[in-house]
Amino acid sequence: MNKNIFHILVVDDDDRIRELVKQYLEENNFLVTTAIDAFDAKKKLDIIKFDILILDIMMPGQSGLSLTKEIKKSNKTPVILLTAKGEASDRIHGLELGADDYLGKPFEAKELLLRIKNILNKIQKPIFPDQVNIGVAQINLKKLNIKINNKIIKINPQEKKILEKMLEDPGKVFSRDDIGKIINISKERTIDVMITRLRQKIEVTPKNPKYLQTIRGAGYVLWVE
Repeated sequence: MNKNIFHILVVDDDDRIRELVKQYLEENNFLVTTAIDAFDAKKKLDIIKFDILILDIMMPGQSGLSLTKEIKKSNKTPVILLTAKGEASDRIHGLELGADDYLGKPFEAKELLLRIKNILNKIQKPIFPDQVNIGVAQINLKKLNIKINNKIIKINPQEKKILEKMLEDPGKVFSRDDIGKIINISKERTIDVMITRLRQKIEVTPKNPKYLQTIRGAGYVLWVE
């Protein structure tokens, strides 16, 4: 599956709400699976890894609160609870059980979408330490410099963006098109030159790179020990 497509599980016994939410989220480029109750949801959770769970609190059988408590014992997937208007105690209890957000019914679909995006932004945003080591190179993205062999070399904002993306997913091959989108450049030659310069700042022997390597016909990859 495309890593940029997020998979959401919507659990609600109300057919109309369930289908409306599914349709709206699919129109906004999410992959959506639905479940009619907690039992149905748990069967799907056993075989599918979801990015966010949207759970109605008031369901026949096991409630959304009870399901949240059960899920959070072993699963860190973010949970958004759907609550009836005025159920302040349920909302508070849900947050105490580990829910990440809640939305009162009735709600605007756009508000649900914004809450989903806020959660995804939080869980996707990498937290880099002040210093990242790649081999003997000590990279400080905050200060925009690399220390290697007792020399301090400056990096520019575009090089910082490339390093951030590659450090998010070490071992992933980035095509020239991928890198071009990161730094808003389309010319392949310019991209190649930038990678070459970045390699010279990171590698002890740039002509025989150990970490920032070229994958012939595919692009570039950053390896981190």
